[in-house]
Amino acid sequence: MTQALATEEFVILVDQSDRQVGVAEKLQAHLDGKLHRAFSIFVMNAKGELLLQKRAKAKYHSGGLWTNTCCSHPRPNETLESACDRRLQEEMGFSCELKELFSFVYHAKLDRGLIEHEYDHVFLGSYEGSPMPNPEEVEDWQWMGLKALQTDIQQNPQHYTYWLRECLERFIEILRG
Repeated sequence: MTQALATEEFVILVDQSDRQVGVAEKLQAHLDGKLHRAFSIFVMNAKGELLLQKRAKAKYHSGGLWTNTCCSHPRPNETLESACDRRLQEEMGFSCELKELFSFVYHAKLDRGLIEHEYDHVFLGSYEGSPMPNPEEVEDWQWMGLKALQTDIQQNPQHYTYWLRECLERFIEILRG
């Protein structure tokens, strides 16, 4: 097997009800705008702050933008829960208990000619401490209060990923109960 084939990642293609309809190579799915399963993890601390990461500039899209704690895709034959745990450890260097809050579908044209069309499952976790992020994935990180984050997104939306801007209000509503 060639090195290029060994590093290929695949995503799970789904319908509007999140039923699997196939698989596709990750980059190709983003070029074609195919609907696929994804997850977004929001980790909070006891002060009510959200752990944000700044995506590494070398990421295949949205590099250098601030986003929620971790976001990715489950692999074929991988549960959402194990994918969340795997990617949180790979990106941020820690693990915590996660609970699914809601899901939503979005479609967005991104940089580099890519299209994000995801059935995104949003998870909440709690963590105290400093992450140990993988520099290939994460350029920077910070804890930020939700009110300050809302204000900064309104003033500087270009500094944040599309999916964070798209789901933050609903996330905050659910937290408030």
